Amino acid sequence: MLFRRIALATYIEEVSVQYRLRIIGGDLRGRKIDVKLDPNLRPMSDRARGAFFNILMNEIPDRLFFDIFAGSGAVGLEALSRGASQSTFIEKDGAAVQAILKHARTFGVGDQVRVLQVDAYRWIEKGAIPKEPANYFLGPPYTDISEQASAIRNSVEVLQSKIASGSVLVLQTDDDYDPEQLPEASQWDVRRYGRNQLAIWHQPEASRTRTDDAGVRTVGTDTPA
Repeated sequence: MLFRRIALATYIEEVSVQYRLRIIGGDLRGRKIDVKLDPNLRPMSDRARGAFFNILMNEIPDRLFFDIFAGSGAVGLEALSRGASQSTFIEKDGAAVQAILKHARTFGVGDQVRVLQVDAYRWIEKGAIPKEPANYFLGPPYTDISEQASAIRNSVEVLQSKIASGSVLVLQTDDDYDPEQLPEASQWDVRRYGRNQLAIWHQPEASRTRTDDAGVRTVGTDTPA
Protein backbone atom coordinates (compact mmCIF):
# COMPACT_ATOMS: atom_id res chain seq x y z
CA MET A 1 0.00 0.00 0.00
CA LEU A 2 2.84 2.40 0.88
CA PHE A 3 4.52 1.69 -2.46
CA ARG A 4 1.30 2.46 -4.34
CA ARG A 5 0.91 5.75 -2.48
CA ILE A 6 4.47 6.74 -3.29
CA ALA A 7 4.01 5.79 -6.94
CA LEU A 8 0.76 7.78 -7.12
CA ALA A 9 2.37 10.80 -5.48
CA THR A 10 5.27 10.61 -7.93
CA TYR A 11 2.86 10.41 -10.88
CA ILE A 12 0.87 13.42 -9.62
CA GLU A 13 4.08 15.39 -9.18
CA GLU A 14 5.26 14.56 -12.71
CA VAL A 15 1.89 15.52 -14.19
CA SER A 16 1.88 18.78 -12.24
CA VAL A 17 5.17 19.95 -13.76
CA GLN A 18 4.13 19.21 -17.35
CA TYR A 19 1.78 21.12 -19.62
CA ARG A 20 1.10 21.30 -23.33
CA LEU A 21 1.36 23.94 -25.99
CA ARG A 22 -0.09 23.48 -29.44
CA ILE A 23 0.84 24.54 -32.94
CA ILE A 24 -1.94 26.94 -33.90
CA GLY A 25 -1.45 27.41 -37.64
CA GLY A 26 0.01 25.92 -40.81
CA ASP A 27 0.77 22.35 -41.81
CA LEU A 28 1.37 21.17 -38.21
CA ARG A 29 -1.69 22.84 -36.77
CA GLY A 30 -3.01 21.05 -33.70
CA ARG A 31 0.18 19.15 -32.90
CA LYS A 32 1.00 19.16 -29.19
CA ILE A 33 4.28 20.19 -27.56
CA ASP A 34 4.91 18.81 -24.08
CA VAL A 35 6.64 21.37 -21.87
CA LYS A 36 8.21 20.98 -18.45
CA LEU A 37 7.08 23.72 -16.10
CA ASP A 38 9.84 26.20 -15.28
CA PRO A 39 9.11 29.33 -13.20
CA ASN A 40 11.68 31.27 -15.24
CA LEU A 41 9.94 30.52 -18.54
CA ARG A 42 6.62 31.90 -19.70
CA PRO A 43 5.93 30.62 -23.20
CA MET A 44 4.13 32.98 -25.49
CA SER A 45 0.37 32.66 -25.24
CA ASP A 46 -1.57 31.25 -28.19
CA ARG A 47 -3.07 34.69 -28.78
CA ALA A 48 0.31 36.43 -28.88
CA ARG A 49 1.89 33.69 -31.01
CA GLY A 50 -0.98 33.85 -33.48
CA ALA A 51 -0.75 37.63 -33.70
CA PHE A 52 3.04 37.48 -34.12
CA PHE A 53 2.84 35.11 -37.09
CA ASN A 54 0.00 37.07 -38.62
CA ILE A 55 2.15 40.22 -38.48
CA LEU A 56 5.07 38.45 -40.17
CA MET A 57 2.86 36.35 -42.42
CA ASN A 58 4.61 37.18 -45.71
CA GLU A 59 8.10 37.14 -44.20
CA ILE A 60 7.98 33.58 -42.84
CA PRO A 61 7.67 31.29 -45.91
CA ASP A 62 10.95 30.07 -47.44
CA ARG A 63 13.08 32.01 -44.94
CA LEU A 64 15.45 30.89 -42.22
CA PHE A 65 14.08 31.28 -38.69
CA PHE A 66 16.17 31.57 -35.52
CA ASP A 67 14.51 30.75 -32.18
CA ILE A 68 16.98 32.20 -29.66
CA PHE A 69 16.56 31.21 -25.98
CA ALA A 70 14.38 28.54 -27.56
CA GLY A 71 13.00 26.87 -24.40
CA SER A 72 10.14 24.67 -25.55
CA GLY A 73 10.90 25.42 -29.22
CA ALA A 74 7.23 26.26 -29.83
CA VAL A 75 7.98 29.44 -31.78
CA GLY A 76 10.53 27.84 -34.09
CA LEU A 77 8.30 24.83 -34.70
CA GLU A 78 5.37 27.13 -35.44
CA ALA A 79 7.57 28.91 -37.97
CA LEU A 80 8.25 25.60 -39.73
CA SER A 81 4.54 24.84 -39.71
CA ARG A 82 3.95 28.13 -41.50
CA GLY A 83 6.54 27.56 -44.21
CA ALA A 84 9.96 28.57 -42.88
CA SER A 85 12.70 26.79 -44.81
CA GLN A 86 14.63 25.91 -41.64
CA SER A 87 14.48 26.68 -37.93
CA THR A 88 17.62 27.00 -35.84
CA PHE A 89 17.09 26.65 -32.11
CA ILE A 90 19.59 28.24 -29.71
CA GLU A 91 19.23 26.71 -26.23
CA LYS A 92 21.74 25.82 -23.53
CA ASP A 93 19.57 23.45 -21.45
CA GLY A 94 20.24 19.85 -22.45
CA ALA A 95 16.79 18.55 -21.55
CA ALA A 96 15.14 21.28 -23.60
CA VAL A 97 17.41 20.51 -26.55
CA GLN A 98 16.45 16.83 -26.47
CA ALA A 99 12.75 17.73 -26.23
CA ILE A 100 12.98 19.99 -29.28
CA LEU A 101 14.70 17.24 -31.28
CA LYS A 102 12.08 14.72 -30.17
CA HIS A 103 9.17 16.95 -31.21
CA ALA A 104 10.83 17.74 -34.55
CA ARG A 105 11.23 14.03 -35.33
CA THR A 106 7.68 13.26 -34.18
CA PHE A 107 6.28 16.04 -36.37
CA GLY A 108 8.29 14.86 -39.39
CA VAL A 109 10.35 18.05 -39.73
CA GLY A 110 13.66 16.77 -38.35
CA ASP A 111 15.47 17.54 -41.60
CA GLN A 112 14.48 21.22 -41.31
CA VAL A 113 15.72 21.64 -37.75
CA ARG A 114 19.10 22.67 -36.41
CA VAL A 115 19.55 22.71 -32.62
CA LEU A 116 22.61 24.35 -31.09
CA GLN A 117 23.23 23.64 -27.42
CA VAL A 118 24.99 26.85 -26.51
CA ASP A 119 24.50 29.93 -24.35
CA ALA A 120 22.40 32.37 -26.37
CA TYR A 121 24.45 35.42 -25.41
CA ARG A 122 27.63 33.68 -26.54
CA TRP A 123 26.05 32.59 -29.83
CA ILE A 124 24.86 36.13 -30.58
CA GLU A 125 28.41 37.40 -30.09
CA LYS A 126 30.24 34.61 -31.92
CA GLY A 127 27.76 32.63 -34.02
CA ALA A 128 27.48 32.64 -37.79
CA ILE A 129 24.75 34.91 -39.11
CA PRO A 130 23.42 34.20 -42.61
CA LYS A 131 23.93 36.76 -45.35
CA GLU A 132 20.37 36.42 -46.61
CA PRO A 133 17.28 37.91 -44.92
CA ALA A 134 16.07 35.82 -41.97
CA ASN A 135 13.83 36.09 -38.93
CA TYR A 136 15.29 36.24 -35.41
CA PHE A 137 13.12 35.69 -32.34
CA LEU A 138 14.54 36.35 -28.87
CA GLY A 139 12.59 35.01 -25.90
CA PRO A 140 14.98 35.39 -22.94
CA PRO A 141 14.01 34.11 -19.49
CA TYR A 142 12.03 36.76 -17.66
CA THR A 143 14.59 36.81 -14.86
CA ASP A 144 17.17 37.90 -17.44
CA ILE A 145 14.93 40.74 -18.55
CA SER A 146 15.02 42.27 -15.07
CA GLU A 147 18.47 41.11 -13.91
CA GLN A 148 20.47 41.25 -17.16
CA ALA A 149 18.86 44.15 -18.97
CA SER A 150 22.21 45.47 -20.19
CA ALA A 151 23.17 42.05 -21.61
CA ILE A 152 19.88 41.87 -23.49
CA ARG A 153 20.30 45.38 -24.87
CA ASN A 154 23.85 44.52 -25.96
CA SER A 155 22.63 41.33 -27.66
CA VAL A 156 19.99 43.29 -29.54
CA GLU A 157 22.58 45.84 -30.67
CA VAL A 158 24.93 43.09 -31.83
CA LEU A 159 22.20 41.43 -33.87
CA GLN A 160 21.14 44.75 -35.36
CA SER A 161 24.70 45.25 -36.56
CA LYS A 162 25.04 41.74 -38.02
CA ILE A 163 21.78 40.60 -39.59
CA ALA A 164 21.16 41.01 -43.30
CA SER A 165 19.06 43.72 -44.89
CA GLY A 166 15.38 42.82 -44.88
CA SER A 167 15.71 40.64 -41.76
CA VAL A 168 13.29 40.90 -38.85
CA LEU A 169 14.28 40.94 -35.18
CA VAL A 170 11.70 40.31 -32.45
CA LEU A 171 12.11 40.54 -28.67
CA GLN A 172 9.54 38.93 -26.37
CA THR A 173 9.23 40.32 -22.82
CA ASP A 174 6.53 40.78 -20.23
CA ASP A 175 4.52 43.99 -20.11
CA ASP A 176 6.69 45.44 -17.33
CA TYR A 177 9.60 45.89 -19.73
CA ASP A 178 10.06 49.45 -20.96
CA PRO A 179 10.74 49.32 -24.72
CA GLU A 180 12.42 52.73 -24.45
CA GLN A 181 15.43 50.74 -23.22
CA LEU A 182 15.86 49.27 -26.69
CA PRO A 183 18.46 50.71 -29.04
CA GLU A 184 16.82 52.91 -31.69
CA ALA A 185 13.67 52.71 -29.58
CA SER A 186 11.52 54.79 -31.93
CA GLN A 187 12.03 52.28 -34.75
CA TRP A 188 10.42 49.35 -32.93
CA ASP A 189 6.82 48.27 -33.39
CA VAL A 190 5.64 47.30 -29.90
CA ARG A 191 2.55 45.11 -29.45
CA ARG A 192 0.99 43.89 -26.19
CA TYR A 193 -1.16 40.79 -25.72
CA GLY A 194 -2.08 40.28 -22.08
CA ARG A 195 1.23 40.01 -20.21
CA ASN A 196 3.16 39.31 -23.41
CA GLN A 197 4.94 42.19 -25.11
CA LEU A 198 6.50 41.89 -28.56
CA ALA A 199 8.93 44.46 -29.94
CA ILE A 200 9.49 44.08 -33.69
CA TRP A 201 12.32 45.69 -35.69
CA HIS A 202 13.00 45.48 -39.42
CA GLN A 203 16.55 45.77 -40.71
CA PRO A 204 16.34 48.47 -43.40
CA GLU A 205 17.65 47.95 -46.88
CA ALA A 206 21.40 48.43 -47.07
CA SER A 207 22.45 51.90 -48.06
CA ARG A 208 25.03 52.42 -50.75
CA THR A 209 27.17 55.31 -51.86
CA ARG A 210 27.99 55.99 -55.49
CA THR A 211 29.78 58.74 -57.32
CA ASP A 212 28.59 60.08 -60.68
CA ASP A 213 30.77 61.48 -63.45
CA ALA A 214 30.73 64.92 -61.83
CA GLY A 215 32.12 63.50 -58.60
CA VAL A 216 28.83 63.93 -56.69
CA ARG A 217 28.24 61.27 -54.01
CA THR A 218 24.73 59.86 -53.92
CA VAL A 219 23.48 57.84 -50.94
CA GLY A 220 20.49 55.59 -51.35
CA THR A 221 19.22 52.03 -51.09
CA ASP A 222 20.04 49.07 -53.25
CA THR A 223 16.69 49.46 -54.98
CA PRO A 224 17.27 50.42 -58.60
CA ALA A 225 16.12 53.89 -59.57
